[in-house]
Amino acid sequence: MAENKKEKAAETTTVEAVETPKVEVHVSEAQTNPEKFLKEFDWHNYEEGIEQVADSKLAEFEKLVSENFVDTLDDEVVEGTVIAITDRDAIIDINAKSEGVISLNEFRYNPNLKVGDKVEVLIDVREDITGQLVLSHRKARVIKAWDRVNAAHDTGEIVNGFVKCRTKGGMIVDVFGIEAFLPGSQIDVKPIRDYDQYVNKTMEFKVVKINHEFKNIVVSHKALIEADIEEQKKEIIGQLEKGQVLEGVVKNITSYGVFIDLGGVDGLIHITDLSWSRINHPNEIVELDQKLNVVILDFDEDKSRIQLGLKQLSKHPWEALGEEVKVGDKVKGKVVVIADYGAFVEVAEGVEGLVHVSEMSWSTHLRSAQDFVTVGDEIDAVILTLDREERKMSLGIKQLTPDPWTDITTKYPVGSKHSGIIRNFTNFGVFVELEEGIDGLIYISDLSWTKKIKHPSEFCTVGDKLDVVVLELDVEGRKLSLGHKQITDNPWDKYAKDFAINTVHNGAIEEVVDKGATVKFNEDITAFIPNRHMEKEDGSKLKKGEEAEFKIIEFNKEFKRVVASHTAVFKAEEAKIVKAAAKKAEAAAAEAKPTLGDANDALQALKDKMDGKK
Repeated sequence: MAENKKEKAAETTTVEAVETPKVEVHVSEAQTNPEKFLKEFDWHNYEEGIEQVADSKLAEFEKLVSENFVDTLDDEVVEGTVIAITDRDAIIDINAKSEGVISLNEFRYNPNLKVGDKVEVLIDVREDITGQLVLSHRKARVIKAWDRVNAAHDTGEIVNGFVKCRTKGGMIVDVFGIEAFLPGSQIDVKPIRDYDQYVNKTMEFKVVKINHEFKNIVVSHKALIEADIEEQKKEIIGQLEKGQVLEGVVKNITSYGVFIDLGGVDGLIHITDLSWSRINHPNEIVELDQKLNVVILDFDEDKSRIQLGLKQLSKHPWEALGEEVKVGDKVKGKVVVIADYGAFVEVAEGVEGLVHVSEMSWSTHLRSAQDFVTVGDEIDAVILTLDREERKMSLGIKQLTPDPWTDITTKYPVGSKHSGIIRNFTNFGVFVELEEGIDGLIYISDLSWTKKIKHPSEFCTVGDKLDVVVLELDVEGRKLSLGHKQITDNPWDKYAKDFAINTVHNGAIEEVVDKGATVKFNEDITAFIPNRHMEKEDGSKLKKGEEAEFKIIEFNKEFKRVVASHTAVFKAEEAKIVKAAAKKAEAAAAEAKPTLGDANDALQALKDKMDGKK
């Protein structure tokens, strides 16, 4: 360890101060005024062995120090000289009262440090227990680095930085010993896909932003090359013309198109201008960094938006379509797009035809195109129309099979019975498919002989099999009228006999309503009982659930209407009694020959009984 300069100066001063005249002064004072001497005597210095130094000598020493040594109390960065290097530390002379010590760890960035090198230092701890200054080179570098960074930001100076590592959204760069952030968007003018290629490289940067509050620095490498690119861009834009073919590099691929670098100027190829054929994503045609020849389709007045095309460099497929292709030809193609109204089929690269949903099946009951084909299907079709000028083609699939209506009268004559599948409902009936292309309609009134159906869904469900009878056939209109109830005999023909007027049946009141009640005789026959026909023989009325006899007073097979009466049952009995009494009275009159008044009285009594009089 180097010798301490402060200790040397102190020794020299002490030696000069300990002289005979100085001792005589003390002795003389002690002798002349012992009380004052004892009172002012510095016992502490005496016990520590420190000799008193004359004030004049101390002032001289302080003047010498102030003239020859730096002030170590200021937090300023000073320059020092390496005077020695040990295994752990570097000894730095900063022209202070003593040398300073800096750990070699602070010089890891400079493995070639040697004696005599000039370094910037900051006094970290003024003196340690040995009296040496503890300095910091790292803190001095940071302070100086911030000064240099601020200056670079203000002046636009280009600085060198060392890319240390990757971080979220960019890179960490060492600039003058300070960590700065390099956003991914500021690395280059083109998108960066491999950040690791820049790690451990020294690059040039421009300081673009400083946040003094949070001590954040943002640098950019992109800013350095943008100026050069801008010049190239102006030169390229000035030469642009519609129809011009240029070479470019695929810079970015999106779902809607491809960005092409034309050498400092970007242009966009929309997905529809990549290929004459339909594609789902541009990456089916191009890949990143691929070199392409493109044609300029259009650009704005400032030429900042350039529309490019790739497919325009090849002949339009419709122009290459052979003249031998004509209406009626059978073609093979791939389904590329499906809509509700049909499907687009690519029969050649860039040549598409539309198969309307009505041309997919002979059935008159149209369904969605998705019920017949899916995207990617390879199908056969027949060309129905062909317009080369308009570049339009219509195709048909059903034409590949015979029209099922050709011999409809033979297969489905009126009165014939068949089995079909329910395909759809309407408010007025049910559509039943007898075979592909042959649909028939069952009106709601032809579903059941007995049930009153408000909607077909009450009777059946879509997909059910149903037995039907052909009721009507319209060949020209391609319509079939079917019936389901006609499969069986009409039970109302039998009910017309079983429930004839004046027949009597047993039943229970099922429901009571405002105008009367209903009685259910079987699953098909529910009769209505008017209020005036619900009266019992004792004058009371029938109640819900009460069983009784009912006489049919009305039966309408066409409208399936049945009206019955309970009152008519006992009224009929009374009529029979009246009739029998009349006959008996006539017989008695013949034998006894009663007076006419007696016979009238008897008849009147019976009539009153029938009318409910006592």
